[in-house]
Amino acid sequence: MIFYNQVYQYTDKEEESRIRVIETNSDVTYFVELHGVTSMPKKAATMDLEAEIQSDILLPIPDPFAKSYSDKDLTKNQIRKRDEDWTIVSEGWANLKDVFLNKKMRDQAFDKLAFQYNTSKIKVKRVFTRFWQRGLNKNALLPDYMYSGGKGKERTLTTEAKVGRPRRYTSLKNGINITEEIKKQFNYVIKKYYRKKARPSLTDTYNYLLREFYADKYYEANVLKYHVWDASRIPTYDQFYYWFKKFENPQIDIQLRHSSKEFELKHRPILSNSTLETDGPGTRFQIDATIADVYLVSSFDRSLIIGRPIVYGVIDVYSRMITGVYVGLEGPSWLGAMMALDNMVMNKVEFCNQYDIPIGESQWPAHHLPEIIIADRGEFEGYSVENLINNLNIKIENTTPYRGDLKGIIERYFRTMNGKIKRMAPGSIQKEYRERGDRDYRLDASLNLTEFTKIIIHLVLHHNQKIIDKYPLEKEMMVDRLTATPSNLWYWGIGNKKGRLQTVTEQNVLRLNLLPKGKAKITRAGIRFKGLSYGSEKALNEQWYLKYRKKSIEIVYDPRNMNQLYIPHADGYNFDTCYLLDTSKQFKGTFLEEIEFFQELREELKKEETINQIENTIQIDAEIESIIKEAVAGKKSTVPTNVSKSEKIKGIRVNRQAEKIMNRKLENFDLVDKVNEKPTQVVEFTSKPAKSETLPKKSNSRLMEKLMKKRDEEFEKGN
Repeated sequence: MIFYNQVYQYTDKEEESRIRVIETNSDVTYFVELHGVTSMPKKAATMDLEAEIQSDILLPIPDPFAKSYSDKDLTKNQIRKRDEDWTIVSEGWANLKDVFLNKKMRDQAFDKLAFQYNTSKIKVKRVFTRFWQRGLNKNALLPDYMYSGGKGKERTLTTEAKVGRPRRYTSLKNGINITEEIKKQFNYVIKKYYRKKARPSLTDTYNYLLREFYADKYYEANVLKYHVWDASRIPTYDQFYYWFKKFENPQIDIQLRHSSKEFELKHRPILSNSTLETDGPGTRFQIDATIADVYLVSSFDRSLIIGRPIVYGVIDVYSRMITGVYVGLEGPSWLGAMMALDNMVMNKVEFCNQYDIPIGESQWPAHHLPEIIIADRGEFEGYSVENLINNLNIKIENTTPYRGDLKGIIERYFRTMNGKIKRMAPGSIQKEYRERGDRDYRLDASLNLTEFTKIIIHLVLHHNQKIIDKYPLEKEMMVDRLTATPSNLWYWGIGNKKGRLQTVTEQNVLRLNLLPKGKAKITRAGIRFKGLSYGSEKALNEQWYLKYRKKSIEIVYDPRNMNQLYIPHADGYNFDTCYLLDTSKQFKGTFLEEIEFFQELREELKKEETINQIENTIQIDAEIESIIKEAVAGKKSTVPTNVSKSEKIKGIRVNRQAEKIMNRKLENFDLVDKVNEKPTQVVEFTSKPAKSETLPKKSNSRLMEKLMKKRDEEFEKGN
């Protein structure tokens, strides 16, 4: 069947031959060929054309001129010319159609229209040819300006004839054409100077171009200088800018002038969203921390400013519900993340009651573990991540550094939260840099940590009931007339999606897997860890200190309170507790950081005293050597050399007894005041012993006489 205004193509002809049907009935069909400047209608039997279509000699094809134009996208000149030609065509085709289809009479119609509209006959022919060939509609008469001027095509230029408009605001009307050689110069300076971390401006890059290729070098007083050529021999800045924009590669420019991370974070195309990566609540949680833009005061003394708190948040990607929060002074670190994860599985009704905020279960129903946690590399790389993976079947995905966009949902929430706090809370940061005379906003700090936590809880509750703009609602959600609030999405996802929510029956099980691990050593002094001694009833009963000395065991500890250690069992759920012994009681209730600080301080003090200790040791050794040297010399000068060895050794007991008597005389305590003491009566000793005394051996008697004589001499010297 032949259709009006259908385009057909012959397949049995060597050259491409296309026709358009401009009129048809059951007997005759009129068509025009789509090639040629002036193509007149031709006549053929409708049955013949239908036979050619049946035998696949003539095939229907899409209309090559089928285009959609809007008048707002056309120039005034295009619209004017189209409307002028449409006036001729519309009247002629409506009133003289049969004449145009008659080969013998159509020239009369062309002559009549040419005379009527005061134009040439050939123009009328061309206008009707365009009308017939291009779809029998008004826009078929639009001029082909889109093909004029060689848009998008580069011309091969020489340095002889200058193209482009003449220069203005200068007496020089001509410049130079931008040839292939000059384009290479442009590309060279862009690579060498513009695409650098120093980020020079495009004007600076143009100046480098002139210095490199369009200036003469000379020295003046041994200083290198440049003389730029006259303006008729150099490319202008506008020419340089034009070719820079024509061949600009924004991705490479940003990566080389800034960094690849900058491009990925702020400039990369965003063609998807995080929700598409989830299959219901609990599939993915994002965790992140921010330093709140407000200063707090101490809970014990409001005159003491304690700085800015750390806020950790855990958010469900699918529903956008905040599933865990922590406000404190820990972090950003594993301790802060650990507290946020602990809050994640906590019953939120009980949590809010701790801060005197009564809520219902439906206001904050999240107390679950997810399948995947997306976190920063620094906090979740190492520590107890292996425990979460192995014992609780949680996958950890660490983002690359400086890519906050990979956790865009929680980042967006933090920006909203900080913005509201800055507008309302006293002590909030108002400017990044204060000007002279501005009041120090830190002096306005009034909230303590507990009060600020209450504010964060209220913001979380508000967020969980707030409509999320631009949330990608699914078709089923719209059918159920769902309002896109985190609470609604959470419950709808649980009821209609798979999700991966897990519950924890014992919160201590999660805490055991969150706390950091370490290696402790069993010794006779107890279980040693970080220089502290611990003990347990199990270790004492099973005689670990005797059986397993110097054996290392794996323990779990809380660095915020080192009073206890925990020895986990192989089942991952139970544990034994070790308590701090009295030998380390000076560190009771102390943080691990303080303990390590004290230990480092002790080592530093020891090192500072090392030289003094060595010096004292050397001095003592010298004194001892001097005394020994003097004693040896005294012995040589007083002891006869003709005394035998046996004589020297004989009588050691008697000698010791005599020396003891002498020492007792010198060491005895005399409590009488020396001032009021009566003159001492000196009793002379003779060698003749008393009758009642038993006369000792002769050698011993002489020795005693010598000792007494020596004592008397010393006594006389003292007086």
